[in-house]
Amino acid sequence: MTRTIAELAEALGGRLWGDGSITVTGAAEPGEAGPNQIALATGAAYLEKLTAGGIALLAEGTDPEAYGLRAAVLVARPRLAMAGLTKSFDPARGPALGIHPSAVVAESAVIGAGAAIGPFVVIGEDVVIGRNATIYSHVSIGEKTVIGDDVLLREGARICHRVTIGDRFIMNPNAVVGADGFSFVTPEKSGVEEIREGLSQRAEIREQHWTRIHSLGGVVIGHDVEMGAGACIDRGTIRATKIGNGCKIDNQVQIGHNCQVGDDCLFAGQAGIAGSTRVGNRVVLGGKVGVSDNIFIGDDVIAGGGTDIYTNVPAGRVILGSPAVKMETHIEAQKNIRRLPRLYAQVSQLQETVKKLLDKG
Repeated sequence: MTRTIAELAEALGGRLWGDGSITVTGAAEPGEAGPNQIALATGAAYLEKLTAGGIALLAEGTDPEAYGLRAAVLVARPRLAMAGLTKSFDPARGPALGIHPSAVVAESAVIGAGAAIGPFVVIGEDVVIGRNATIYSHVSIGEKTVIGDDVLLREGARICHRVTIGDRFIMNPNAVVGADGFSFVTPEKSGVEEIREGLSQRAEIREQHWTRIHSLGGVVIGHDVEMGAGACIDRGTIRATKIGNGCKIDNQVQIGHNCQVGDDCLFAGQAGIAGSTRVGNRVVLGGKVGVSDNIFIGDDVIAGGGTDIYTNVPAGRVILGSPAVKMETHIEAQKNIRRLPRLYAQVSQLQETVKKLLDKG
């Protein structure tokens, strides 16, 4: 898709500077942009890389003339403008409108108007899909699943049976919604149960064999949710696992059975939330954050990458480390650890001094 920079400025709600007739064919980072690519100078560090005679997206208050540009779009928040700009130039092309001849769609399934369903898609009995669905190849959707309008399901996505999903859902390749939860039980109290109860060693080590607990609950996902490649949301044991509106779930994130997740949460890659945990609204989990089962994380909590959360976290707290503590506490502890060699040397010196004084006495 091509458009003039004047059209782009209008679409982004920005202010045009310079020659508005220049055709824009795409976007690139400063220093790598071609003559008709708009350079995304989203921060001060990028400004020095701008090429004279080029075109750029800049923060309001920046002087394009100082960088020798031909034209620019000035916006209040460049990173936010990037969302609209990148959407304009996204080259991804979905399957053609209609249902591909190789797709297998149950007669009882209801597909809304405007659907584009690619090759080798399998849609089960009594599935309901809203309007304008885009479903790429090799997607499978289990029986009695209900999906809203304007969904985008990429290659190999798997949605199991009896799942409910809202509008504008995006699911990237090989993500899975509605697989069975990780639930097993032993005939007698297991070693894990003993340790959790007493926080001590087992009374006796013996054979134990695991019996599967079937997952009868489903998954309920709200509107405007996005799942990255390889992400998994398990179905509930009896009640449904729930994901609120506006949540963004990165690649390889695992959300266990019975979890209840609020609205507008952001979970980065390889974060894992164990079963039956409740997560409030607007919670951010950095990459590789681990969350224990059966705990509660309050609204607006932010957990830095690699944090391990074992206990409840009150609303609004910023945490880091393993085990999780307030971020400022963790940073101070790390500073103290780095000081230990010097402290050890000082203590050794003091010991030597005291020993000499005692010997003289």
